[in-house]
Amino acid sequence: MLASPFAVETTDRQQNLIVTRPQTGFCLRGRIRIPGDKSISHRALMLGALAHGETQIQGLLLGEDPRSTASCFRAMGAEISELNTDLVRVQGIGLGQLQEPADVLDAGNSGTTIRLMLGILASHPERFFTVTGDSSLRSRPMSRVVKPLQQMGALIWGRKGNSLAPLAIQGQNLKPIHYQSPIASAQVKSCILLAGLMTEGQTTVTEPALSRDHSERILQAFGAQLSIDPETHSVTVTGPAQLQGQQVVVPGDISSAAFWLVAGAIVPDSELVIENVGVNPTRTGILTALEMMGTDIQLENRRTVAGEPVADLRVRTSRLNACTIAGDIIPSLIDEIPILAVAAVFASGTTVIRDAAELRVKESDRLAAIATELNRMGAKVTELPDGLEITGGTALTGTEVDSYTDHRIAMSLAIAALNASGATTISRAEAAAISYPDFIPTLQRVCE
Repeated sequence: MLASPFAVETTDRQQNLIVTRPQTGFCLRGRIRIPGDKSISHRALMLGALAHGETQIQGLLLGEDPRSTASCFRAMGAEISELNTDLVRVQGIGLGQLQEPADVLDAGNSGTTIRLMLGILASHPERFFTVTGDSSLRSRPMSRVVKPLQQMGALIWGRKGNSLAPLAIQGQNLKPIHYQSPIASAQVKSCILLAGLMTEGQTTVTEPALSRDHSERILQAFGAQLSIDPETHSVTVTGPAQLQGQQVVVPGDISSAAFWLVAGAIVPDSELVIENVGVNPTRTGILTALEMMGTDIQLENRRTVAGEPVADLRVRTSRLNACTIAGDIIPSLIDEIPILAVAAVFASGTTVIRDAAELRVKESDRLAAIATELNRMGAKVTELPDGLEITGGTALTGTEVDSYTDHRIAMSLAIAALNASGATTISRAEAAAISYPDFIPTLQRVCE
């Protein structure tokens, strides 16, 4: 009996994933169900906690990040049942009714948890909150949400001029503002809209380009009064709002689907169907980019579930060509750039990615991380200040690479390893569980 091409070794509380490509290579076949969308999972838990009545959530992502959100809101009085994918019940306590927690709120590794929650906490008068996270989160910039909240009258203190966690918040009655955001960021937009829920009057956010709109969709579903101007990339919320508990069905996360779309495209003789994927137009930049590169992707069984467009995605092995990915498309695929870089390694010509400096302040400096590790495997990747230049067509060789404890880097390297000769060891591969707990078992199942 042949040894498995996938092995996991555990040392010093970290996991190394070893991918050994058979001489005949892999092919990928089957149907895949991916985890629930992370962005929607966070927002369903938060709004459920702030609403009157019960919210029922199906398809919740069981990664570490939503667990951090649930734990924070439980500490402030919301009743949230045990997290599972079938049905999570959230007994809301009403907008403005969060209790002052007895301890520090811990957002773990989740930038979404801390940044969105800051808008909620800052607008709860006469209550004091302290928020922290792991070492990675404590190094990520918070001033992009702290500054607009301060313009609304928030009192927030933190390290390095109130820009780094731990952060202390003294809740206030905030005033509405019109914030011209310098970056297209769903986290910044969502933070200010959430602060605006309890603020008397109209709070508006205008962005330079359209960022993902999950907050707008779910806020409206819960009963908030929003007006949206797509031409100016502006959203206005009128407060104070009344939120009512809802039934939320979370679609599969297109950011997780992206790994399989690229794997199906680059691994010879492959065909995969990824079921129940959210195809919200503000998130489908990955589909546009892969189609620009010549990927054979079909959207099947299109439908709408709980206000979000959903489809099954079929991908087949494709002959990829280089392209330039830059400008307004970047906000809609910002999380998928590491795996797009892997696709570019197997495309003919030189792919250029620009306008993605935001990746330098994620869970890792993703531009540096993916360039360094792919180059270790034999790729030709050059870092640009705001992106990457990838010359395709070089063969990859298995070696030791590192995830930087970043889930998207870990999974991108695992997909690259499928087409690398010999054995690739990805250290600290347990990071994948942050957004995709079943990634490694799924990889084992679809590889033939």
